[in-house]
Amino acid sequence: MISPETVTALVGQYGLWVLAPAAVAEGPIVTVIAGWLARIGLLDLRAVFALVVLADLVGDVVFYSLGRWVPRMPQRLRLRLGLNEARLAALAGHFHCRGGRSLVFGKLTHSAGALVLVAAGMARMPLGRFVFWNLAATLPKSALFLALGWGLGDAHALIGDWLATGSLVALGLIAALGLWSLHVRRLSA
Repeated sequence: MISPETVTALVGQYGLWVLAPAAVAEGPIVTVIAGWLARIGLLDLRAVFALVVLADLVGDVVFYSLGRWVPRMPQRLRLRLGLNEARLAALAGHFHCRGGRSLVFGKLTHSAGALVLVAAGMARMPLGRFVFWNLAATLPKSALFLALGWGLGDAHALIGDWLATGSLVALGLIAALGLWSLHVRRLSA
């Protein structure tokens, strides 16, 4: 992990320009550190908030675009991944009815986020709806991480560990729930 002194020096020299790509690649912990840097006066809090929200949305659209490409991949590879036409149609139906709820769930759990974003692209969810729901979830999430950085930013390494542990626990719970659901479906079939 990059040291706080290095981050401080880079932000002091380049400002938000150094923060933008980092926020796209690794949003939550970068947002926490940016909140801390705003508290110590190196960055403007309003500009940081706008930047981390925009960076989060850019990263989301990248995952969405990856999902839009999946139906164009060779059919043999799609079938090997279990992505037949019926499953893609079911996925499209899910995102048509419950896409917003799924996107908010993915954003707020963080661990399921990338999969949900790719699935939205695979389902061909309209881009405007996709951005709207992601923005609705990103605004409070970014504000929370900035506030965490503002208040406890000195402990950013510890916060990073908490985020990683929390994401792994959430991913484990989601996987266990998915396996249990699959098991129940097989028993009832």
